[in-house]
Amino acid sequence: MIRNDLRNIAIIAHVDHGKTTLVDEMLKQSGAFRENQSVAERVMDSNDLERERGITILAKNTSVMYNGVKINIIDTPGHADFSGEVERVLNMVDGVLLLVDAAEGPMPQTRFVLSKALEMGQKIIIVVNKIDRPDARLDQIGDEVLELLLDLDANDDQLESPVLFCSGRAGTASISQYEPGTDLKPLFDTILDYIEPPQGEPDEPLQMLISSIDYNEYVGRIGIGRIVRGTAKVGQQVQVGNWHSDEKPVPAKLVTLLQIEQLQRVSTQSATVGDIVWVSGIENINIGDTICAAGSFEPISFTKISEPTVEMTFSVNDSPLAGREGKFVTSRQLRERLYRELLKDVSLRVSDTDSTDSFLVAGRGEMHLSILIETMRREGYELAVSPPRVLFQEIDGKRQEPVERLVIDVPEGAVGAVMEKLGTRKAELQEMHPQGSRMRLEFLIPSRGLFGYKSEFLTDTKGEGIMSSVFECYAPYKGDIPHRSVGSLISYETGEAVTYGLFNAQERGSLFIGAGTDVYEGMVVGCSPKAEDIVVNVCKRKHLTNTRASGSDDALRLIPPKDMSLEDCLEYLGEDELLEVTPEHLRIRKQILDNSLRMKQRFKKS
Repeated sequence: MIRNDLRNIAIIAHVDHGKTTLVDEMLKQSGAFRENQSVAERVMDSNDLERERGITILAKNTSVMYNGVKINIIDTPGHADFSGEVERVLNMVDGVLLLVDAAEGPMPQTRFVLSKALEMGQKIIIVVNKIDRPDARLDQIGDEVLELLLDLDANDDQLESPVLFCSGRAGTASISQYEPGTDLKPLFDTILDYIEPPQGEPDEPLQMLISSIDYNEYVGRIGIGRIVRGTAKVGQQVQVGNWHSDEKPVPAKLVTLLQIEQLQRVSTQSATVGDIVWVSGIENINIGDTICAAGSFEPISFTKISEPTVEMTFSVNDSPLAGREGKFVTSRQLRERLYRELLKDVSLRVSDTDSTDSFLVAGRGEMHLSILIETMRREGYELAVSPPRVLFQEIDGKRQEPVERLVIDVPEGAVGAVMEKLGTRKAELQEMHPQGSRMRLEFLIPSRGLFGYKSEFLTDTKGEGIMSSVFECYAPYKGDIPHRSVGSLISYETGEAVTYGLFNAQERGSLFIGAGTDVYEGMVVGCSPKAEDIVVNVCKRKHLTNTRASGSDDALRLIPPKDMSLEDCLEYLGEDELLEVTPEHLRIRKQILDNSLRMKQRFKKS
């Protein structure tokens, strides 16, 4: 049977190329909202962190109706660290809309997600978005995308993919770059004409692959997947198992079935070939599992997800200020939360260590892990995390490390400073070409070389530079890379920071804290421009005499402290430091808090 009343598509692109904004307009023009309805921008970015940062973190489903055809749309993340989300949802669709910015052109993540779609034989519709940008390069973008398709060994059908010119913000699409459109009708028509409808046997035994997991306190785990064959019905007896497991399939029952209608999940009694459904009632269901009709278990192989490249140690917070703010502070609670995250995030790895208080957590990049830390922090968890480390591999007896493809867009005047800094970080220049008054540079750089570089990059380019990277391959170890050229200002004693002590300390470097902040011995209170640590006493008070008035302190002027975000703190961390994360505060500290013990340890090493 061919389902002419249904199409399943995903929207893929590099970060900030306008996927979520385009989905907004598709929903509006398909009649998903009332005329007078107040609708937030980027309605699909429902997560607080997504709205704050302006990026998509989790892949999400919606659907629109056009000319009697239901179009299921999956909005995917554009940031390289969340590419595991993209890889797994491609199993649920028959085609993709590839968005390319009309000024920036194909970027690293465009290459990565497009290569995955091509490998799976997906149909591609190329959408050149943001054509109303003043610096749009419509004549060249088409050629650049064609070159990319040739590079990635696209087949003949994929090379002849249709190209549309869109403005997601204005809600217009056209087939010709010279004739601006008035609405998104050409885009909807192209989806119906070019993307193949789902087909399969509705009367055969049920077969469904789970590509995503949701969780609800009332019904437990919810599996999200596409029906490949047969028909699913509420109350049906099924078997659940995995292609990669030797264990016998487990009997289960489909308690509820839900389908997406625009932005709402709607209960249904049955669903058939091609439908994307939410199923509950199956305990311990996982991503990659296959649900089959009872008595005819045939598992479906699941796409191999790329391995993590960066690792951090998450441990119980043992600082002198531990337990004051967090609701969840024990190792058992920390372990449960980390292993629960594995149910939803296929590109994350968690493993126990020799210590019962710490766990190794591996992910795709610093941002991938920092989003997990920020989410846990908001849920009330308190923990300590180590600096990020790359994961090495032994290949043919040689030590290999992850290498990233880094694309940098900078003003011409900043090229020299950027190349000098990246040279010390073992980056190799691959391409360099001008774009108006700016230059685009493409490097291959060890993942280690990017740690702590972002803040330097923004300083060198006066905030005008754009950088993005994506994992390229494993390559032989490139040698030592200096982590940072600055030292830390470390608190001498435990107490409360006062103006007099901070005034003396700020002469040594820039401070991270203000007056009235609780500090403890071994806590990092600032950054020293010298490449060595300096111990400062920020709790030191001015001793008053009869000839000194107590109001003399009013004359002391403190420089405002540097406000450090979670990413800034992770970037700054030295090898012998930890980040203490609580719902209220972020504190950088030394692993060994006692100043004298730390000095002895350093002398032993030297």
